[in-house]
Amino acid sequence: MTTSIRRPFAQVDVFGSGSCSGNALAVVLAAEGLSDEVMQRFARWTNLSETTFLLPPTRPEADYRVRIFTASEELPFAGHPTLGSCHAWLSQQPGPPAPRIVQECAAGLIELRADDGQYAFAAPPLIRQGPVEEELREQLARGLELAPGQLRDAQWVDNGPGWVAVLLGSSDEVLRAPTPPGTLPPLGVVGPCPPGAAHQFEVRAFFPGGGQMIEDPVTGSLNAGIAQWLIDTDRAPAHYVARQGSVVGADGRVSIDRDEDGTTWVGGTAVTCIQGEVDL
Repeated sequence: MTTSIRRPFAQVDVFGSGSCSGNALAVVLAAEGLSDEVMQRFARWTNLSETTFLLPPTRPEADYRVRIFTASEELPFAGHPTLGSCHAWLSQQPGPPAPRIVQECAAGLIELRADDGQYAFAAPPLIRQGPVEEELREQLARGLELAPGQLRDAQWVDNGPGWVAVLLGSSDEVLRAPTPPGTLPPLGVVGPCPPGAAHQFEVRAFFPGGGQMIEDPVTGSLNAGIAQWLIDTDRAPAHYVARQGSVVGADGRVSIDRDEDGTTWVGGTAVTCIQGEVDL
């Protein structure tokens, strides 16, 4: 019989524009000794989009290591778990944060920066990119119930979760899109906002689960892939803000900044809402 250990725990709101308006993340700190089975079972129990487990790094360049679990599987990388885990890890460190923080995850080393409650990660390279196949493009149009010409473009923007992104003509079209069928791959829908709006793009994210599509409140990995695509194709400026979560009761903000060296930074807030201990 395995004896449980009381471990520090936090639930963090990431990418929020106000109180509890972003995407919730469960973080187990000091996760040494936990088996894959225990991590997966706890992630399923939290019933959040992701739960992370912080561990000592195995590479000398890294400050900490994170394992990221959905309710059904482990992910090599995800955006809001990266920012939320960094926030939780920093809360355990003495003194102000270093200008550069390095997270180790299954996708490799991810560079982060933190400043006064704002966090940003350097978007990892895409592992799959380029136009989607014509058959899939037609499936996407049918699944989103788009009229001819509404689907402006579709592109693989996969940095780990398997994202494919669809560009529509306006933020209103994005907000009106129905939930697509669960037979499609993880899907992001993006469209430009009217001139003068406080944010430049509206984003929605869907991923399959239990035979249905589930809409995610605010999604860092998707916004990272979309930003790399839109900036590279001159559809977006090097600096912009995207809104996400409107349809599911969230009000997230994701800031995008492309450095002169070509690095795309994906940022937002991270705030601890629940703090305590968990027996695992």
